[in-house]
Amino acid sequence: TRRKAIFGVTDGVATEYKHVEELEMILADKIIRLRKKNGWSQEELADKMNVSRQAVSKWEGAQTVPDLGKVLQLSNLFGVTTDYLLKDEIEDEEFTDENSGLEVKRVSMEEANEYIAHKRWSSLITAIATFLCVISPIALIALGAVSELTFYNMSENMAGAIGLVTLLIIVAIAVAMFVYVGFKDAQYEYINKTEPFELEYGVRGMVKEKQKAYRNKYVLGNVIATCVCVISPVPLLVGAFTENEFLTIILLCGTIAIAGIGAAMFVLNGIRWGSMEKLLKEGEYSVEEKKKSKVRETVGTVYWLSLTAIYLTWSFISNDWEITWIVYAVGGVLFAAVMAICNLFIKKNDEDM
Repeated sequence: TRRKAIFGVTDGVATEYKHVEELEMILADKIIRLRKKNGWSQEELADKMNVSRQAVSKWEGAQTVPDLGKVLQLSNLFGVTTDYLLKDEIEDEEFTDENSGLEVKRVSMEEANEYIAHKRWSSLITAIATFLCVISPIALIALGAVSELTFYNMSENMAGAIGLVTLLIIVAIAVAMFVYVGFKDAQYEYINKTEPFELEYGVRGMVKEKQKAYRNKYVLGNVIATCVCVISPVPLLVGAFTENEFLTIILLCGTIAIAGIGAAMFVLNGIRWGSMEKLLKEGEYSVEEKKKSKVRETVGTVYWLSLTAIYLTWSFISNDWEITWIVYAVGGVLFAAVMAICNLFIKKNDEDM
C-alpha cells in the first residue's frame, strides 16, 4: 500500500507488482547516481537524511522504498524534482528552479563550533536586553511613589520626567544590544534564515552530542524560568494586603523584576537550544517549520508593535504610567492564545492543501 501511494500504482493493472519492482530499481539507481555525483558515501548521505547507513543501503539495493517524506527530502537535498525521482525511466536530472545553479553552503566542523559559541554569547546579551526591556518602567513607577512622600520634596512632574528619561535610556540600551547582536548574527545568515545548507561529514554527530549534553540544563532552566514567572506576582499579592501605598508600589517593582528574570532565562535557554536545532534542521527549524515560522514571525511582530502602540498611547494620554504597564502583562498572556490560533490556521491550511 505504501509503495502504491508513492508511485501512484493503481489496482486493476495486471503487471502491477512487476511494475512496482521496476520503479523501485529505477529509484535506487537514481539515488546511487545522484549520491555519487555529489561525491558522498552512503554514510554521508545517511547523515544528511538523518537515517542509518543501513537504510540508505536498502534504498540503493531496492530492498525498501523511502517514504514520501524522505522522497521530498531527497529531492531538496539533490536539487532535483520529485517527478524525476519517481519517473519510471532513467534520464538526465530535472533540477528544481530554486536550486538550479545554486551552490549549497557546506558547514564545516569549525564553522558549526563557532556558530554554537557565538549563539552562547549572543544568548547572554539578548537575555540581558530582554531583562532591561521588562524592568524599564520600574524607575518611573518607583519615582512616582517617592514623589508622594513629603520628606523627599520631589514634585510629581519632576519624578515623572526623571522616570520617563530613565525608561527611555534603558530601552535605548536594550535596543542597542539587540541591534549589535543582529549585526553579529549577519555572518551566519545562511543558518538563521531559510537558505539551503549542508553539514559536512561528522558535524551532525558532534552537534547531536552537544545537544545531548545540554538537554538536562535546557530542561532544568525552563523549569526554573517557569517557576520564577509563576511566583513573580507574589510580591504584588503581598502588597495588596498592606495599607502602606509606598510599600505596595515597591513590591510591584519587585514583581516586574522577578518577571524580567524569568523572561531572560527563557530567552537564554531558547537561543542556545535553538542554535543546535537550526544546525540539525530539527524541531521548529526543520524545512517545513521554517516556512511556517515566517507566518508566526509576522503575526508576532504585528502583535507586539500594536501592543506597544496601545501602551504608549494610553500612558501619554492618561499619564498613569504606574498602571499602564499592565498592558504588557496581559499582552504576554494573550500572546500564547494568539500563537495557538495562528498555529491552528497554519495546520488547517496545510490540511486543505
